[in-house]
Amino acid sequence: MNNKTAPEPSSYIMDIKEIMSLLPHRFPFLLIDKVIGLEKGKSIKAIKNTTMNEPFFQGHFPNHPVMPGVLILESLAQAGGILAYKTAEDDAMKDMLTYFMGIDKARFRKPILPGSTIILNVELIKKKQMIWVFRGTASVDNILCCEANLMASFVAP
Repeated sequence: MNNKTAPEPSSYIMDIKEIMSLLPHRFPFLLIDKVIGLEKGKSIKAIKNTTMNEPFFQGHFPNHPVMPGVLILESLAQAGGILAYKTAEDDAMKDMLTYFMGIDKARFRKPILPGSTIILNVELIKKKQMIWVFRGTASVDNILCCEANLMASFVAP
């Protein structure tokens, strides 16, 4: 994936119920609303809708609310986690948790404001045993807002 566009995953749709069956996160920390494309072993395209009702907008920043960068990265990590769960070939992995292990080359290009629909594109770069490396971008209105390389691992709960 280059830093401007991502390969288009298939039009696999996943609703919030299925997302919640895979991720342990819950409000206010569940940061994926819908999956609109997924190709196992390759990539995922997901959506996070933001509203002024998000708790983080109340204090970050009161007179100029922007989504904290760390939460944009977390939303990319959650999308990567969904891709990992759907890709995992070992059924035992489905009972494990994915832990966010690292971030490299994170760049924030444009603030994300309340009312934005964030398009999250995450591509699997490599997988070695329980370690997964992803490249992700977050865009609003086709404008790149954030990009990063992410690393995650499956661990027993």
